Amino acid sequence: MQSIQEAADTLNAGGLVAFPTETVYGIGCRAQRQALSRLDKVKGRPASKHYTLHIGRRNAYKEYAPAVTVRTEMLIRRAWPGPLSLVFELDAAALAQKKRHIDKQAFEALYKDHSIGIRCPDHPVASRLLAMVDGPTVAPSANLAGRQPATDAQQVLAQLADSVDLVLDGGPCTYKKSSTVARIGPANVEILREGVYSENQLREMAQVTFLFVCTGNTCRSPMAEGLFRKHLAEKVGCSVDELEKMGYKAISAGTMQMAGVPASAEAVVACERKGVDIRDHASQHLTQSLIEESDFVFCMTRSHLEHVLFLSPDAADKCSLLAKDVDIPDPIGRPQEYFDNCAGIIETAVRARVRELRT
Repeated sequence: MQSIQEAADTLNAGGLVAFPTETVYGIGCRAQRQALSRLDKVKGRPASKHYTLHIGRRNAYKEYAPAVTVRTEMLIRRAWPGPLSLVFELDAAALAQKKRHIDKQAFEALYKDHSIGIRCPDHPVASRLLAMVDGPTVAPSANLAGRQPATDAQQVLAQLADSVDLVLDGGPCTYKKSSTVARIGPANVEILREGVYSENQLREMAQVTFLFVCTGNTCRSPMAEGLFRKHLAEKVGCSVDELEKMGYKAISAGTMQMAGVPASAEAVVACERKGVDIRDHASQHLTQSLIEESDFVFCMTRSHLEHVLFLSPDAADKCSLLAKDVDIPDPIGRPQEYFDNCAGIIETAVRARVRELRT
């Protein structure tokens, strides 16, 4: 088998290289006019049809796409590397910014209708090769027009032996079907091409879960959960009841061994005064699995933060105090005015957190 270094050298010199991914084999090509013209002839495609950028590292998409929404970020974390091609939309300002920093030929090849398609394959050969190429690389499926994409090196040779400069044999592909092509809209995941992942799978991977933690889960964290839902729904432009359908979930839990206890009467009143209903709340005990299943964990105090990290040390990157550097004091056992004041502190912190989110 030819070496990955030889394949990278061939691509850098403007050649065509067939290589394996987890879905089908692709024909690698630098995003340069001469190489792309040759690829167009092999694929029988008009020059006006753009190709999908292939990257070897997940975070490399940031060089080509704009700042993404929090749901897109979650989907990228869970689905890449993997059998998913994502279409990123760019507004005029973002497109102009990318145009200034990307080679002209590459820009013209990759961007179409204010968008770019990007894929990060989950195959060791593809990942190493793409990381070694000097510049953006495209890799449409390895097949002639009207033929099925090749899923092993022998099929590549049977169709393209005289059309490509080198074939990297990485064995048979895992899925033997094309990647799913999708775009994340404000309210859904839009499938543009059927593939390995279903719409339901992508919707689940794009969901964002926010966890609020206090001691008993009967006052501070349920107030935070309810107030967060209210302000996030206002930002997203939907009702509180529609948040989960839009891809956002807010939950709360307590560090004490308490389950099924309703929110305190004072907390219910404090939230009602802010237009939030938490009467149906039932407490739950904080567990490692709850932490691991959440994308953002907001704690009321430093002791809650320490407890979260004791249960799940790997959660440090997603865990913080809700009110930044300030503990939110426990109003339990105090008069109503303390709960009202606590709800005001929580609402101020929640508003700041919601403002930070790209939705």
